[in-house]
Amino acid sequence: MTVSSPRVAVCARVFPESLATLEAAGFSVHAHHGDSALQGDQLVAWANGADALLVSASSRVDAAMLDQLPTLKVIANIGVGYNNIDVAAATARGIAVSNTPDVLTETTADLAWALMFAAARRISESERWLRDGQWKSMALDGWLGVDIQGSTLGIIGMGRIGGAVARRAMGFGMRVLYHNRTALPAEDTPGVTWVEKETLLKEADHVILVVPYSPATHHLIGANELALMKPTAVLVNIARGGVVDDVALAHALQSGQLGAAGVDVFENEPNIAKELLAAPNAVLTPHIGSATKRTRLGMVDLAVTNLLDWQAGNALRNSVNG
Repeated sequence: MTVSSPRVAVCARVFPESLATLEAAGFSVHAHHGDSALQGDQLVAWANGADALLVSASSRVDAAMLDQLPTLKVIANIGVGYNNIDVAAATARGIAVSNTPDVLTETTADLAWALMFAAARRISESERWLRDGQWKSMALDGWLGVDIQGSTLGIIGMGRIGGAVARRAMGFGMRVLYHNRTALPAEDTPGVTWVEKETLLKEADHVILVVPYSPATHHLIGANELALMKPTAVLVNIARGGVVDDVALAHALQSGQLGAAGVDVFENEPNIAKELLAAPNAVLTPHIGSATKRTRLGMVDLAVTNLLDWQAGNALRNSVNG
């Protein structure tokens, strides 16, 4: 059954054209235009009386909040990951939840490579040194990084983004290892080899994490795992905060146990562990894996499309309720 004139609470600043699409479809749009996505009590107050919720990954929606939003029927999350939403609690209350897969795959894979290059070639460190006015002469043994070409890449999480990362590696003549809980069919993973996680960590020169966050992947990479890696290795996390023990990573970087890291996602973001901020061999970006105009607009538009599905009485094309 089609739902007419539903009220949607938009809890993060999105593109005007996306809001116009909702309004043209008959939604009553309550749009937040601030720099930061709404959180906690502010989100609940903003969404009071709403039928639909449009949120980004920065907004946590838990069971206690859902109890205060009795009119809510659908949540469209802008992002592939949805650990910011208590999906089980939403499902129990009859609330549909959707995400936005596929549209950000290639852009996020690009950032994984950008972080790997920047960390491996010490770009952030050397740029800070240059800007500080310390460049007085050239030294043959100065700012030595590690090679990408011909090295071994390990990918933990061979899903859509992991596959896109692996495809890029072929052009650099890399040996590519991957680890999932179970090996994928060989025809689906040409040119890459499944290995146990411990083997991957020991053999890879560069490790990229692309797993979803769950209790099973919390601190998937901690002190014990970092100790298995080469002292010259580069670790890149574009997965989710909490997949890596950030403090343990900082200690490994500062002690020389690990060569460098590129990190786009953090535990308790936007609050970053002070130990990690102090590690000069860490390249840190503020969760920008999907941050191009085309991709972010595509994500918001897909979230809007899921709301239009719900409004029309159709199944959400990207439902995560299970």
